[in-house]
This record gives sequence, structure tokens and C-alpha cells, in this order.
Amino acid sequence: MDDDGAILTDRTGLLAPGAAPTARPALGRPLELSIIVPTFNERDSVAELSARLDAALSGIAWEVVFVDDDSPDGTLDVLAALARSDGRVRYIHRIGRRGLSSAVIEGVLSTNAPYVAVMDADLQHDEHALPAMLAKLRSGLADIAVGSRYVAGGGIETWDRGRVKASRLATRAAGLLARAQLSDPMSGFFMVTRPAFMSGVRQLSGQGFKILLDLLASTQAPLRVVEVPYTFRCRAHGESKLDSLVIWEYGVMLLDKAVGHLLPVRFLMFIAVGGLGVFVHMAVLAALHAQLSFLAAQGLAAVVAMTFNFFVNNTLTYRDRRLKGVWALTRGLVAFYAVCAVGAVANVGIANFLFQAENHALTAGNWFASGAAGILVGAVWNYAASSVFTWRKG
Repeated sequence: MDDDGAILTDRTGLLAPGAAPTARPALGRPLELSIIVPTFNERDSVAELSARLDAALSGIAWEVVFVDDDSPDGTLDVLAALARSDGRVRYIHRIGRRGLSSAVIEGVLSTNAPYVAVMDADLQHDEHALPAMLAKLRSGLADIAVGSRYVAGGGIETWDRGRVKASRLATRAAGLLARAQLSDPMSGFFMVTRPAFMSGVRQLSGQGFKILLDLLASTQAPLRVVEVPYTFRCRAHGESKLDSLVIWEYGVMLLDKAVGHLLPVRFLMFIAVGGLGVFVHMAVLAALHAQLSFLAAQGLAAVVAMTFNFFVNNTLTYRDRRLKGVWALTRGLVAFYAVCAVGAVANVGIANFLFQAENHALTAGNWFASGAAGILVGAVWNYAASSVFTWRKG
């Protein structure tokens, strides 16, 4: 923890040396409620949110933990000033990674409060619903209280028709995995007991921006859920973080919860990108084979396809480990070329061995089965080696 009350974490997600892993006391009383607020470029909102929490949570021993993903807009300076002036304000400064779900996980693990709330920093979630959520959990009749836009008394201030339709579609998809009867499983505003969160924390994917759905789909026993109505406000400051890559992460998280127990979703994404690379390879080969020798055209097509695969994987498959900067990208691309070259040798070698091996009844003389086995071995090698040498952690 630095002099301003920030817990510093490095690229690995571990606390920096000397960092305090638990919360400071709130006004001398036992801490009851911790509000976890992920932030990225929210300089104009965090002070106002802190003031609103102070007004809404009178009589409650609370703290707010802002988890900031190294905002370049001055958010960290504002958080430092808030932490110096109010002992109930803490922040975690994450370096080298981004993501709302993983930020929430780190925030919850940094506090010992028996009740933990999650809300956005953009002032769209109504802080006045927090006491009602806390009362529901204090009663012992629920494990999690969800702020809902779609129950009686809830609503949305202003959304265009396209976003409303997209939200409804995502909500229906989420309902298939939520394991609870919820009108708003896509809500990013909820409160949970610490034991309930800890019961599922090791199974959380940490993917995307819908930590509530991730939690509901991760616990061994279904959580007891209640909904509290609130009106979703318009964003007061800054820009929405909802972009195409965030939507992609949501789809990845759904896929992980659906089939992740069978195959790693990252492997499936890697294979899908490889399939796209095949089309790129054939397109380049078709364009060049008439101008160059077949060998030259095939070689260039392979390089273009590998380059395509590298950059798409860097953007999508390994978004949480994304390589940035000229040196990192160059090193990663060269490593990817080397990995794929070994994978190609393994592919051909295994396929040829199985095709010629008389003691393998399924593959001997069977070009299709032998070829498929070679492709599988090459793909597994490329995925495993790329994870270690190209997009390694840390």
C-alpha cells in the first residue's frame, strides 16, 4: 500500500511487496459493507460517487474500493486525494491488465467485509438501492441481492431502441446459464454475502464484464437471489466502455460456462482463428500462384496466414495478455512463426507415420484419418506452445 492508501498490484495480479490485503476500519466501527467499483478513465465521476455513497449509507459502516486499470486520464490522482481525505476510500492500482470481472474479483479479495456490493463508477447505478439490498441480505433469506431494471419499480432513463433490443437478447442468453429466476441477469449492480462469493470464486472465468452471471453460473449450489428495483440512469461523464470487443468477451464468457468444463474456451477460440487463417492462406495462394512458382506462392501464403492468425489471436484469444508496442509485437510474431513451424513439422510427421504404420488399423492407408490426426497434434502444439512462448503470463 502506498502513502495514499492505494494497493498496488503488478502484471501477475499479486499484491505488491508490503501491500496490505485487508481493509482499513471504517470510522472505528466493524466494517459491514464494501462497495467494489472498477474504474478506467472515470476522473470526473469518482469524487461524486464517493459523495453520493456518503449520503446514501448513513448509519452503515462502509468503505468503497476503487479498482483502477492504470487510467491515463488522471483518475488515479483524484482517487489518491480522496483516499487521503477519507479513510473509507481505498483504491487498487492495477498495472498491465484490464477487465471489469477480474477487477471485481481483486477488489472483493482485498476486503474482509461480510457484505460486498458491486457497482459502476459512471453514476448510472442508483446508490439509494444499496440500503435495501443490505437489508435483504441481513435478513439471512438471500445470498445475493440484484439491482433490477425490469421488475416493478425499476426502469431505464433513456436508451435507443437498438440498445434495448440488444440488452433483451443478451438477457435471454444469460438466463440459460444463470441458474436462478432473474428478470435482469445482465445487471452489473448487486450485493452478495462474502461466503456466497467465496463459494464460487475459484470457478469464475474472470472474462468479460458481467461478473454477476459468471458468479451465478459458477457456484456448486444455486444462490438464493432477490431483486431490488432501481432506475438505470444515463451516463453523466465520460464515454461508454461497451464496444465490440466487450461484447465479444461476453460471448466468450457464455461459451466458457457452457462448455468450459469439456474444453478450454481459449483453445476453441484459437482453433476458430486457425480456421479463418486457412481461408486467408487459400485466398493469397489463389492470388499469387499464377505470378509466382507454386512453392513461392505457398510460402508467402503461409507467412500471411500466420501473420493474420497472430494479430487476430492477440486481439481476441489472448486479449487479457495482449502484446503492445513494436518490440513486444515483433518478439511475439517471431515466436509465433517459430511455434507454427514446429507445429507444421509435427503435423506432417505424425500424419505420415500414422498413414504408413501397419499396426494402426484406423489410420494405416487412410489419408483422411491420418491427416486429421496430424492437424490435431499440430493445433494442440501450436496452442500450448503459443501460450508459453508467445503470450506467456507475467
